[in-house]
Amino acid sequence: MITHIQGKLTEKNPTDVVIDCNGVGYKLNISLHTYSQISNQENLKLYTHLQVKEDSHTLFGFSSLSERLIFRLLISVSGIGASTARTMLSSLTPKQVREGIAVEDVALIQSVKGIGLKTAQRVIIELKDKVLKVYDIDEGMVSQSNTNKDEALSALEVLGFAKKQSDRVVDKIISKTPDASVEAIIKEALKNL
Repeated sequence: MITHIQGKLTEKNPTDVVIDCNGVGYKLNISLHTYSQISNQENLKLYTHLQVKEDSHTLFGFSSLSERLIFRLLISVSGIGASTARTMLSSLTPKQVREGIAVEDVALIQSVKGIGLKTAQRVIIELKDKVLKVYDIDEGMVSQSNTNKDEALSALEVLGFAKKQSDRVVDKIISKTPDASVEAIIKEALKNL
């Protein structure tokens, strides 16, 4: 619903910030990693995740898209709530969390306060494949081609094309031009479907 907030930084604490957007102050809960990335700049943009519960709406802010992605992956695991995910991202950098999951470092994940052995193992089991798919481990960045591929496949599915057939065609296009934009992938796929 709210993907990012940009405005004037009016309050900064290790656990939260307040950003003024045209006279409305938004309180965003942040990790220590995001806190360390925020200088006392006047204009600030944070990527957000809105958690809706029966009794509250809570905004979480992240300095990068990759941190938000790791947060969303973590809260998808049974037993990991938003506060535990935020604690993980405060204790470890997003890169350390990602690499810990990728190399199955149970001790690293378990080193976070509030995470026991079984929860650490569950995090690794449930997220290892997702982390390896989304990230190019060598570069340590979100793989743009995967994002473009997913968006293109989603668009083709909405247009009524079969997922398996679309997947094959899109894979061929990406293998020829790995840095193709979503629009280019869709246009080329429509010619071949």
